[in-house]
Amino acid sequence: MARLNLLEETRFEKVPVKVYPDQDAASLDVARRIASIIKEKQEKGETAVLGLATGATPTKVYKELVRMHKEESLSFKNVVTFNLDEYYPMQPTADQSYVQFMNNQLFDHIDIPTENINIPDGTLTLEEVPAFCEGYEQKISSFGGLDIQILGIGRTGHIGFNEPGSAPNSGTRLVTLDDLTRRDASRDFGGKENVPTKAITMGVGTIFKAKEIILMAWNEKKAEIVKKAIEGDISSDIPATYLQLSDKVEFVLDQDAASLLTRFDLPWLAEDVIWTESLAKKAVVWLSLYLNKAILKLTDDDYNNHGMAQLVTEQGPAYSINIRIFNELQRTITGWPGGKPNVDDSNRPERAEPARKNVLLFSPHPDDDVISMGGTFIRLADQGHNVHVAYQTSGNTAVWDDDVLRYLEFVMDFEQAIDDDNSTARKVYEEARRFFKTKQPNQVDPEIIRITKAFIRKGEAIAGARFVGLPDENIHFQALPFYDRGKFSKEVSYEDDIQQTIELLRKVKPHQVFAAGDFADPHGTHKVCFDILFEALHRLSKTDEWTKDCWLWLYRGAWHEYPIHEIEMAVPLSPQEVKRKRLAIFKHQSQKDLPVFPGDDPREFWVRAEDRTSDTASLYHKLGLANYEAIEAFVRWKFD
Repeated sequence: MARLNLLEETRFEKVPVKVYPDQDAASLDVARRIASIIKEKQEKGETAVLGLATGATPTKVYKELVRMHKEESLSFKNVVTFNLDEYYPMQPTADQSYVQFMNNQLFDHIDIPTENINIPDGTLTLEEVPAFCEGYEQKISSFGGLDIQILGIGRTGHIGFNEPGSAPNSGTRLVTLDDLTRRDASRDFGGKENVPTKAITMGVGTIFKAKEIILMAWNEKKAEIVKKAIEGDISSDIPATYLQLSDKVEFVLDQDAASLLTRFDLPWLAEDVIWTESLAKKAVVWLSLYLNKAILKLTDDDYNNHGMAQLVTEQGPAYSINIRIFNELQRTITGWPGGKPNVDDSNRPERAEPARKNVLLFSPHPDDDVISMGGTFIRLADQGHNVHVAYQTSGNTAVWDDDVLRYLEFVMDFEQAIDDDNSTARKVYEEARRFFKTKQPNQVDPEIIRITKAFIRKGEAIAGARFVGLPDENIHFQALPFYDRGKFSKEVSYEDDIQQTIELLRKVKPHQVFAAGDFADPHGTHKVCFDILFEALHRLSKTDEWTKDCWLWLYRGAWHEYPIHEIEMAVPLSPQEVKRKRLAIFKHQSQKDLPVFPGDDPREFWVRAEDRTSDTASLYHKLGLANYEAIEAFVRWKFD
């Protein structure tokens, strides 16, 4: 696939950058570049010295190298590898070990001699580490240095495990991991408390000695730190900025990781652009917020002084542009998310008819519905629509073990109170207590415990939906099979999940479908659930007539909202509705106070949700629109 050259590199970028349509295309090119080095060295009878990285970023590079070995006879017999880092302490047989990772992803599938593989040793004593690190440096030098070093980038800006504060001339050494780095690794270790606090890593100076350096980054999660690394000032606070000092480095990005670079995010600041309606809307919103001036107060000078003179020339004056964009934003706001009946709907986000719509809300986890769009959920039910909710996964991973024992103890007490001699609950209880005593981090629960945890989440979800006002027959607990299968295998089929979703869609025949639109993690539950739903709707669009009158609306979770210029429906909430939404969230008691997977944000889910919606309302007000208590936002997605 050809490289994506949407715009040439701009003055904002301080290192060479290549942007590809997706990580598949980028990984393919990086793998080919590595293969060309290997082949070139083979022709000269020389050794190819590769610096390798771990983590999710390089996996598709390694997959392509394995394919080239098996299908194109690419040999690795002349290859010597040096890995960037390893947790400390760490046994090489542990699931989280980078030795295991490299064996699984690459080394076990190619013909590289075992003695040519070098990975920092996580089993050393503290006293042995300095000598090992010095020897690691000397061994790299003995092969003439690294021919190529591939890197990822952490959200702290680390390369390797060179965390903030690392020096540009640092060598291989033992380091202390940043708290954010440990939080990011917590899922692999079954909790942050199980993540090692230290690691052995190549230094920035070691990396700089490579003849070629490629830093790869994929998806929106990396966009913010990528922008800082490429466009920001050189700082020890973001070690990746040191790469600006090298003339041998190149950043290889997919579109999502590059999305915040100036040439993509604010292209009018980089060069002349074609002023489409959507780009004009984005630019005017940006200018208003940047200058802290309401849209209707922006002047020709404001436009001219901030890279938007061309827009004024083509579509101006400023007042005309201001009125048009202001009206477009105003029309997104509606108190009738299901459409307002018996009115002109030509300038409204939803259709007036039918007045009573069939609505199907898909919730990836059992609490995403009320956390992400609880106010709109309540509004739809209050306004008399036939609202259904589908909980796509059981959510059983996110239940504390203590809660299992507490619920089973309740069942046993209940059985005793009604003189029931059934001892099944006690057997399960005793089994659970034995298992929890020896349970290892990230160990998968036995089936009966997973079922118990699923029942806990199911009961909470039903309580939340009932509080909103749904009848029991409109509450669907799908518990799609992929969710539990994924605990045992990464290679899973989604066909039964798709068929189950098709069956529910055909049963409800919705005029509106609401679904989670969080796509930052391509392998995350939200994205997988959306892909299943999208495929189901796409198939149905070929056969079922009702789909022609079905609109798909996307919401986002408690952490991030859609940018204002992308929002197509904004539902304002009153203080009373915000309180009702909070009470609906409170029905999910297992997620209250401290959930199993809290993420980076220490706030409780209900606080995050309220802060997000109040922030959205505040942004609308800053643009010069009405001042609401809160706003939930949606974008429409085409599926046919």
